[in-house]
This record gives sequence, C-alpha cells and structure tokens, in this order.
Amino acid sequence: MAVPHRLLLVLLVLILTLSRGVAGSAASGEARKTYIFRVDHSAKPSVFPTHAHWYSSAAFASGADGGPLEPLHVYDTVFHGFSASVSASRADALRRHPAVLAAFEDQVRTLHTTRSPQFLGLRARLGLWSLADYGSDVIVGVLDTGVWPERRSLSDRNLPPVPSRWRGGCDVGPGFPASSCNRKLVGARFFSQGHVAHYGLAATASNGSVEFMSPRDADGHGTHTATTAAGSVAYEASMEGYASGVAKGVAPKARVATYKVCWKGAGCLDSDILAGFDRAVADGVDVISVSIGGGNGVASPFYLDPIAIGAYGAVSRGVFVATSAGNEGPTSMSVTNLAPWLATVGAGTIDRNFPAEIVLGDGRRLLGVSLYSGKPLTNTMLPLFYPGRSGGLSASLCMENSIDPSVVSGKIVICDRGSSPRVAKGMVVKEAGGVAMVLANGAANGEGLVGDAHVLPACSVGENEGDTLKAYAANTTNPTATINFKGTVIGVKPAPVVASFSARGPNGLVPEILKPDFIAPGVNILAAWTGAMGPTGLESDPRRTEFNILSGTSMACPHASGAAALLRSAHPGWSPAAIRSALMTTAVVTDNRGEAVGDEAQPGRVATPFDYGAGHITLGKALDPGLVYDIGDDDYVAFMCSIGYEANAIEVITHKPVACPATSRNPSGSDLNYPSISVVFYGGNQSKTVIRTATNVGAQASARYKPRVEMASSAVSVTIKPEKLVFSPTVKTQSFAITVASSSLPPASAPVYGHLVWSDGGGHDVRSPIVVTWLQPM
Repeated sequence: MAVPHRLLLVLLVLILTLSRGVAGSAASGEARKTYIFRVDHSAKPSVFPTHAHWYSSAAFASGADGGPLEPLHVYDTVFHGFSASVSASRADALRRHPAVLAAFEDQVRTLHTTRSPQFLGLRARLGLWSLADYGSDVIVGVLDTGVWPERRSLSDRNLPPVPSRWRGGCDVGPGFPASSCNRKLVGARFFSQGHVAHYGLAATASNGSVEFMSPRDADGHGTHTATTAAGSVAYEASMEGYASGVAKGVAPKARVATYKVCWKGAGCLDSDILAGFDRAVADGVDVISVSIGGGNGVASPFYLDPIAIGAYGAVSRGVFVATSAGNEGPTSMSVTNLAPWLATVGAGTIDRNFPAEIVLGDGRRLLGVSLYSGKPLTNTMLPLFYPGRSGGLSASLCMENSIDPSVVSGKIVICDRGSSPRVAKGMVVKEAGGVAMVLANGAANGEGLVGDAHVLPACSVGENEGDTLKAYAANTTNPTATINFKGTVIGVKPAPVVASFSARGPNGLVPEILKPDFIAPGVNILAAWTGAMGPTGLESDPRRTEFNILSGTSMACPHASGAAALLRSAHPGWSPAAIRSALMTTAVVTDNRGEAVGDEAQPGRVATPFDYGAGHITLGKALDPGLVYDIGDDDYVAFMCSIGYEANAIEVITHKPVACPATSRNPSGSDLNYPSISVVFYGGNQSKTVIRTATNVGAQASARYKPRVEMASSAVSVTIKPEKLVFSPTVKTQSFAITVASSSLPPASAPVYGHLVWSDGGGHDVRSPIVVTWLQPM
C-alpha cells in the first residue's frame, strides 16, 4: 500500500528532527529544548520569498550548535514566528536577533477532562435553533485529540454543501483516508512536531498504547468535545443504556473542523497548540473550542501564553474562542485561561443523574452515583473492607500493587479518591480479586460526584457518606453491604449547581477581570466516543461504545462553543465580544427551583460570581440580549497598557506597533468594556469609578433603559450615572459611569457581591455581576 505524501513528509521531518537533536547535543554538549520565537514579520528582507526561507537562512544560523535553523512550525496567521528545537545557548543567541521580539520555552498543557442542549433552553423548531438553522453555515474548529470520523454524530446526512468560503483540508494518515471528511467534518489536521521534539518519535507514535499519526482520535476526548459542540442528531443513543435518547450537539448542523494538537497520555505542547490556532484561522473557522489549560501551574503573562496569543490573533479576525476554566476547583484562584478576549467556561450540573445506592448490613442506605452497566450484585450482601485501616496511604487510595489479594478477594473494597484515575482504582480492585468498589471523596472533593463507567460494580459517594461508610466498616464485626444501580433519572433538583471540580476565581493575573465568565453543562455529558478505547479510557478495558459520558470543564467549553456558533449564525455581524456579552448578560443565577445557584462542593452554600462568573448560560435569552458590551482591538491594547505591559510585550500579542499613553485614567484594567464589573480596592476605604459602553442590538432602534443595583452588603454603595440610557436610530451606543464606594470594610475584608441590571420594561434585563474586593497594596 502506498504511503500518503503528507505522512511521508511528516515522518521525514520527525526523523530529521531527532537526528539533529542527537547530533546537536553531541556537538555542543547541551540538551535541546523546543522554544517558540515571535518575530517581527515586517523585518524580512525582500530577497527571501517566504518567512520560512528567511528563518532557515544564515540570518538565524548562530549559536554553539550552529548550522541552519530548521523550524518545527512556521506561524503566519495568528502569530508570526517559528518554533525550533535548539540548545539553551542558541536560544539565547536567537533572543538577541534584532527581529526576534520574544522567545519562550515550549510547555506541556493538559486536557480539562443527550440532554444538555435542552437544559440550555434549546427546543426543536423554536427560538435560536430555528432562527440559526441549527448553525448550518458556521464552522467550529476544535483543538483537541482528533476525531473518530465514522460516528453517527459526524454524519453529513441532509446537510447542504460546505460553505464556499471554507479553505481547510483533510490531512491523510494511518487510519484516516481523505474520505473521512464530509459535509459535516469539513476539515481534519494534526500537529505532532512539538510532541516529537519533546518526547521523541516512538513516544508520540505509540506512547505504550494505541495512537495514530493522523487526525484519528485514539483518546476520545476530542471526539467527545467536537460532538458536544456540533454533533449531528443521532437517535437511540446511550452509553451502555445510560442517558438513552436522542444525542445532538448544541449546534447540530454546524460544521466541524478538528485540529489534533494533543496526544494520548502525553498532553498538548504549546508549539503545536499555536500551530493549530494558526491553521484554524487560516482555514476559515468561525468559532474555536479549546478544552486545554494548565502549563506549569503558574499563570503566565498574556504575552508568554500561547493560548492567549493564538486566541487574540483569532479574535482580532472575528473568530470567537471558548476555553475551559480548569478542573482544580473548588480551590480559590484556580481558574485558568484568563485573557479578557477569551470566553472562559466553568462547569455546572444538569437535571440528569445516575444514582446508585449502598445498602449496609445494618439497613442504612447511602446515596452515590455510577455508570456501571455490567452484571449487578442483585442485592447480595458482601463483606466490606477498607484497606486504609492497615495498609497505609497507598492502600487507602487503591494504588497499583498496594492491596493484598488475600485480604480483599470476594469483598466490596472502599477506596479513597485521589492520586490516580477513579476508574484505575476499580481495575486495581478487580485484579486483586475484589468484587465491587465504593469510591469515597475526601475533603478536597467534598460532595462533588461524577459518574464513571467502572469495570466492576462500583459507585462514588461524597465525603460525608464516605466517612459514614468507613466508620461502619471500622466499628462493625463482619461489616457487609451491597450496591444497587438505579439507571438514569431526569428532572433532578436543584440544577444547575456549580460542579465541585470547576475552577474558581478570582483572576490571579488581573483581578479586575472576573473569571470564569460563566458556567455551562459539564457534569455527566453524553457525546460520541473513540473506537480505540473503552469508556474508562484504560488500556485494559476491552469494551467499545459509540457514546461516552464524561465530566469536566472540557465538556462545558464546547457547550459555549456551540452556543456561539448559533449566535454567530443568527447575528453574523456580531463581534466575538458581543457574542460573549450576550451569553454573560442573559445568564441565570437561579436553579430549577427558583432559588440561588448552589455549590456542589459545599451543599447549602450559595455560589458566587467567583464560582460561576455571570451565571449559567441560557440560549433562549441570549438570542435577543437587548444591549451588548462590545470590545475591539484598540480596547484590548488600551487594557494591556493600563496593566503595565510594555509596548514591545503587547506587540508579541497584537502583531502591530503599539504606543501606550504616558498615563492611564484607570491603571488597573478596570475600564475595559467587560460585561462583568470587578472593582479592587488596594488598602482601606476608597471610591473608584469605572466606565462601560452599551450598544443597542434590540429589534427596536429607539429604546430607554433604567438601572437597578443590588449589593449584598451595606459596606459598599454603587452609583450609576446617567440614570437612564436612551437609544435612537442615530444613537446606538451610550456610555455610563459606575462609582463604587467603600464606606467601611466588611468582616475580614470579604468580597462583596452584587449586580447591575439595565431594564427596558419590555423584556430585556441586561445583567452584570459586581464584585468588590480588598487587597493589600504590593
């Protein structure tokens, strides 16, 4: 069989990269690392036909390892420059090149890993789905682990031709012929150069498991996120009987283009992510979905963050970018993807659950969740055992080779959550001879639960139920239990609730920008799955399913991406900032009981804007928000100037010359026209005024809005001027001032929350959260 030209080219580049790494290291005595270099593209001498020729010329051939520079990636759309594997000394030499504006080391990032469209307020043939024709003219680019193209959720049945403006392509490779693309999956590309330079060819190609040097998805994450955003309608869908019904994405007729920048078990390299952004925008996507974050665990300045840089290049060209907030909740200040041009999405629950019940030998019943679908225990009472009582920390966590088969054989084993994948603990128990497992949360996870498709009868319980279970096992002679699996339950209340794992604010880089922006469904989400892995994602799991149920802000992000696709289709003239504004100002902060949205990590606690941003998105209202807070390139530049970035650092992001003013009216970024309002007082009692500008996008050109402010504490007063906004056919934008005054410090200087609502009396309530915090001056 002939080897496709694209594959030959990629393999040649990889082999050359590896051979250069070995030779260069031997010659210079220095190890190579991959660096990303931002270059002033206008500095290219005219003698070079392309920037790639320039980068590979003698002009960049300096440093101890010498020789022509051979880039891994050349960036020319959202970013200008290249990535290359070089020694530290050569990287330093390249930094001093007059055309190099910045350089930063490649980092590994992580993935942030039915019924949800209805929970967002979408209904067939009504509202946003109908007006946007289900998103059929919009193309959603997904940066992830690739795609399994044969799934019904990627069928192009009854779809019209691909939009003529589309410039993308379909990379061929092992298991991925050109015929894998269709009118639904309009593009599929893969980027492995950064991974190969970091891990080596063998690790990237196999990683000890199934992997494909092509856009095909060996992991499942990419197929799940792509079809959550824009999966076609698939009838009789379920995950081994759970969540049965009709599966469809938020924008079921939108087109999908996948960019494989993450590799199974090895994460995602910044250099490949940036290449994915660059190609997606050049191909012509309308929306980009990025369920990736992390890095080295420390928030980098925007000019050193490839996701922020790539996203800015996309947003400046009219492409909406949604990113996941991260799964490090409920820890404070854990939110990632902080740039104000990103839509940063946290996770909430939906009104569907998969309950399980543990029945103890003394008759007590404990509640949990599970997606186990195999042979049930049929009410058989079995011995219950907690290995942490005698086996130490490793045994309590059911780590590999930590529990004694002679002790756990034939028993239900209690395992503490943490340190290893939840489903991997079940495999450890099964291989040791245990017949079932209960996975118990600790303080870090509280009462937050997600379902898993375990390989043996198993369920998860919260911290309180876990403590009860372990106390029973410790204090009872011959403790016994059984597990009953209750299937799928719909209409669960309360919902939404902020998922315990969903990352929280405040923003660790610029506290004046509230993050996350909003939450979306991210718990127990059904979507299509890879054919290369079982639903647990474990190599030893032989099962194969068309759909899988996953939880994470990775699942919430594509809900926002699909929502943006629908809004872009309904309002093609709206900017990315206007779309985000519509989603934020119409978000809800009450659940399906009509009460305040709660926090799964602490039942009974009311969530705050640091947990959910503006609230939970609801698309029925977002179609017609009344007013939007728009932001353009000049606004973002002024924001970066105001937070103290130097002009040359800003140019790394913008690709354009920047001249910051000598002084800024509000030197903290708080005047950026953001839909949320975060005011920070550095020190004692103060007053601060911030400015916002609203644009009327309602059906009536003539409209009058009045403000309403509510704050949770009398320690803060808020004044709005003017006291009304009047729009006409000739006056479409109006600015107003928000003055926040602190009359006294609240107890322990705790944040004070509230909201501003502009109402026209005709159904438009444009809501902005207000957060006031006190920080000690640096």
